[in-house]
Amino acid sequence: MKRVKCTIAYDGSDFSGFQIQPNKRTVQGELEKALAKMHQGKKVRLHASGRTDAGVHAVGQVLHFDTALTLPPHKWKRALESLLPADIQVMLTENAEEDFHARFSAIEKEYRYFVLNRPEPDIFRRQYIYHSPYKVDMEKMQQACQVFEGTHDFTTFASAKSTAKGSKVRTLSEVSCNKQGDIIEFVLRGNGFLQHMVRIIVGALLETGTGRRTPNELAEILAKQDRRYAGKTIPSEGLYLWKVSYDKQPE
Repeated sequence: MKRVKCTIAYDGSDFSGFQIQPNKRTVQGELEKALAKMHQGKKVRLHASGRTDAGVHAVGQVLHFDTALTLPPHKWKRALESLLPADIQVMLTENAEEDFHARFSAIEKEYRYFVLNRPEPDIFRRQYIYHSPYKVDMEKMQQACQVFEGTHDFTTFASAKSTAKGSKVRTLSEVSCNKQGDIIEFVLRGNGFLQHMVRIIVGALLETGTGRRTPNELAEILAKQDRRYAGKTIPSEGLYLWKVSYDKQPE
């Protein structure tokens, strides 16, 4: 058996998330359907770096699967692209070492969240960017970003319905925001993320930018480790899984 690593991009608008769900269209479902066709109907299980929720997009999702087929990497890319729907794109296929795991070998993930910050929404980008019409203080938001950098228990900023077991401690190496024109780009990089964590953090940062919270308040509610103290979970359309990093790149 050979292990193949794939880097894919997808438009999450019409998916019920990445992970297979009964009677729902998912990214994993479409990929495994394509792999089954290539393996004469035999089910091939794939493993991803992590799940994304309904409506969340990906620029650099990584996955792996084991196969008895002996195609060279470039032919895997071509074959999968011929079988996949238009809203999934195979960016790269590579041979991987036997001990490579898309999820457990990852050392860092990067998410980006995009906000259209102007009075009127953009009807043509409504599935790809979150619209916030309120004026924001970028300096205050950038100051608030520093609250989240480092190692913290992120219980306050994770879904109360999260099925993740064990510690809610994560380390974020970068939390930043910058504005170009009317687009605000948030970047969050870290060794792991809890369910809805990015969307709740960005929502809290936007509240800080509009004056509803202060950076000191964010530090206080982070320390409370209680989801009730954070604000709403903002929508999924502005969120992108941007990049997954590994300590050892497969050959």
